[in-house]
Amino acid sequence: MILKAFMNFMSRRTIFAPVRNKVINKYTSDEYVKGIREEAETERKEESKSHIVIYFHKVDDPYSALTIEYVDKIASVFNIVIKPVLVGEENPETVHEPTLYSEYCLTDVNRIADYYGVSFSSKNYPEKSLVHIANSILAAVDESEFISTARLVSKALWNNEKKALEELSIKFTADHDLVIKKLNQGNTIRNEKGYYFGSAFYYGKELYWGVDRIHYLEARLNELGLRKGSTNDPVCILNLKAPGKFECEEKVNFYYYPSLNSPYTFVSAKGVKELSDNYPINLITKPVLPMLMRKMTIPSHKVRYILSDAAREGVKKNNPIGNVYSPIGKPARKAYSIFPIIDEAGKGFEYINELLQASFYNGINIGEDDYLKSTVEKLGLDWNIISKKLGTNDWKKVLDDNLKDMYSGNCWGVPSFKITDANDENPFYVWGQDRMWLLKEEIYRRINS
Repeated sequence: MILKAFMNFMSRRTIFAPVRNKVINKYTSDEYVKGIREEAETERKEESKSHIVIYFHKVDDPYSALTIEYVDKIASVFNIVIKPVLVGEENPETVHEPTLYSEYCLTDVNRIADYYGVSFSSKNYPEKSLVHIANSILAAVDESEFISTARLVSKALWNNEKKALEELSIKFTADHDLVIKKLNQGNTIRNEKGYYFGSAFYYGKELYWGVDRIHYLEARLNELGLRKGSTNDPVCILNLKAPGKFECEEKVNFYYYPSLNSPYTFVSAKGVKELSDNYPINLITKPVLPMLMRKMTIPSHKVRYILSDAAREGVKKNNPIGNVYSPIGKPARKAYSIFPIIDEAGKGFEYINELLQASFYNGINIGEDDYLKSTVEKLGLDWNIISKKLGTNDWKKVLDDNLKDMYSGNCWGVPSFKITDANDENPFYVWGQDRMWLLKEEIYRRINS
């Protein structure tokens, strides 16, 4: 416990930067991905195993309610064996703001379900008594019937259909001890595979969370030549209405909440710039402190997943992570200290974007005075004026206010976003760089309604 607390403390110190940088660069590298894939395939062949895809299902996880609708489709398209695993509560270490997390997840699934062709309209989490019945059914069901039964259970559970669940439980039911045993076994498997939530797939040492990452699993299975038919139609695709470019005199306010130590924020920056160029928005940048500098801790297995996932997202969005120099600690504080005056000069987003490029692609220490000076001058600003704020504390209240605003929308992680009407009313908060498509949909809907 003492060692863990010490390591958590040190992870936020500037002195820890070399180790932190080494870890980040390892898990975001192409070589790492290629290496684990080659290792996994070699082990599979040596052990003469089938191509096994594990699916983690949590009955009261709204994302699992979406993902379960696609599991059979994946199995029907590829020569694989699906191994379903029933899981229970997440490790508390991995959920930093449990209340905000729960509220946001349910809101998010209600928003995106229709785009994925799934019917979901539950405004509340299911009652604990119904969750117990659902787990009792799936703890008793045979593996070969798990997916089809889980789809029925999911629909009944989220629609609050107690009678439907009770009818299923006549055929499938496990006592309390067996349910606990199954959930514990599932959580153990999930932990061993380096994950922490439900609605995720695991194949060959890689994880794919929810409907948002099914296309990565598809791509990998395609590379292995496992597709059954000749068609290459995607298993999971979004049904979108918003165009790639949209011009209109009317604009909405678009708030962007980045942090300087987030690989997902780096990945998002290019998309934000493109949105600003192609959509009628007033871009307002409101940076917040990195989670580590907010005294939050992130377990090592979650760090590994975040880094590897952000890396593949960066490649997909043509904004790959390169050489990384983590700015946690003094570098971030110095860089943030001149943000307010730069933002007042109308260069807030451009400045944050430059810092992210330096930290996550060029491997530059953004806390060096020479770097900050050259960046300010690159933005066309006077360093003699800007540098007067270097190392001052005015920025702390600005970032604290930004964080409070972000939290008011049930968003705690970065990047987060907010859309409002031009008069700053009707806020629409979104968390995550993989929801840029949803932001476009909302802007398009809002202006065209």
